[in-house]
Amino acid sequence: MTRKKRRLILITVCGSVLALAVGLILFAMSGSIVFFRSPSEIEAQAIPAGTRLRLGGLVQDGSLKRGAGQVIDFAVTDHGATIAVQYTGLLPDLFREGQGVVAEGVLEPGNRFKADTVLAKHDESYMPREVADALKKQGRWQEGGPQAAGSSASAGGTLGPRSER
Repeated sequence: MTRKKRRLILITVCGSVLALAVGLILFAMSGSIVFFRSPSEIEAQAIPAGTRLRLGGLVQDGSLKRGAGQVIDFAVTDHGATIAVQYTGLLPDLFREGQGVVAEGVLEPGNRFKADTVLAKHDESYMPREVADALKKQGRWQEGGPQAAGSSASAGGTLGPRSER
């Protein structure tokens, strides 16, 4: 066998091993490459208690209750299902009822969620064009509402009045 042929075989074998490794990694991570799961997805998938995940949705109106110390109870909804959340700590400034939220923690028995991190999402007026298009396809987009006001700014790729300076 010539040196050129050996080198070609070595490169082919290394490339194949690398492709196989990348394929196995992507397959193993396929279930966890989700930014968050909605309450409806959690109910539909029957996720077992003790599973660590991110829960995303809207803070249900009237569900915010402050307990002793820094214990806060609230519910996250996607208007299809609702999950009760308990969090201990300080909440972000943008956190309020009716606002988008992503909570990271552990699903407990009885469809309760024990959060150890809570992130409040900005209002939907800064929505990327792709997300707005997806909402329009689902029929959840409201023309002329607060979402539509920011759609023209985000459709052009800007982030609001400050980006015009």
